[in-house]
Order: sequence, then C-alpha cells, then structure tokens
Amino acid sequence: MSSRKTYVRPMKGWWLKNPFYVRYMIRESTSVFVTLYAAILLSGLICLSRGEDAWQLWISVMNHPLFIVFHFLALAACLYHAVTWFKVAPKVAPNFYIGSRRVPDMTITLIQYIIAVVCYFLLYWIIWRF
Repeated sequence: MSSRKTYVRPMKGWWLKNPFYVRYMIRESTSVFVTLYAAILLSGLICLSRGEDAWQLWISVMNHPLFIVFHFLALAACLYHAVTWFKVAPKVAPNFYIGSRRVPDMTITLIQYIIAVVCYFLLYWIIWRF
C-alpha cells in the first residue's frame, strides 16, 4: 500500500488571481440584485391587486431611505450587467455577415446600445402618454 495522497487543487480565492475572473464574478453577482428587485416588484403587484390600502402601504415602504438606496444599487448593478453583456455578446453570438464581410464586434455592440435606447425612450413615452 502506498501512502501517497491525492492532489487537491486549492479553490479558495481562485477568481481573485485573474482580473478577468474578478469582473466575471462581479457581473454574475449582479443577478442577486436583479432577483431581489424582481421580488420587490412582484410584491408591489400583489399589493396592487389587494386594494388601495395595501398599495399605499407598499408605496410608503418603498419611500424608506433604505429602499431608495437599494434601488440605486440595483440600478447600478443592472447597468453594469447590461454594459458587460453588450460587450461580450458579439463573442458568444454567431458571426454575422453583410455580403462577404463579417460585421465587426463594435458594430454589433453599438446596435445593441441603439436598440436599448430606443426601447427605453419608447417605454418612457408609453408610460407618460397614458
């Protein structure tokens, strides 16, 4: 019998050794804010369905300074997630061609930003129009 031990690769802090992995982990951790924000909006929808008193209570809770800070953190997390996703999307999408020329990554990223801005303004217009 041999007394040799199996090599176990240390995993603690593996992602801190490479800036790419640090940015990746930060980007993936933004999903926590998105999930919490979705739960908050769902609770607001439930309160809205239960009547004006429940809705007004939810609105008053949302006006608490801690929730306002959370909303700013969630906005920052969502913006970081969107920017990093727009940046990586051309690398994970299939190659696009116009004629025989490949569409550059920067063009694909720019088109995503344009579509996002158009959608935001369209939503803004719909919300304030009605």
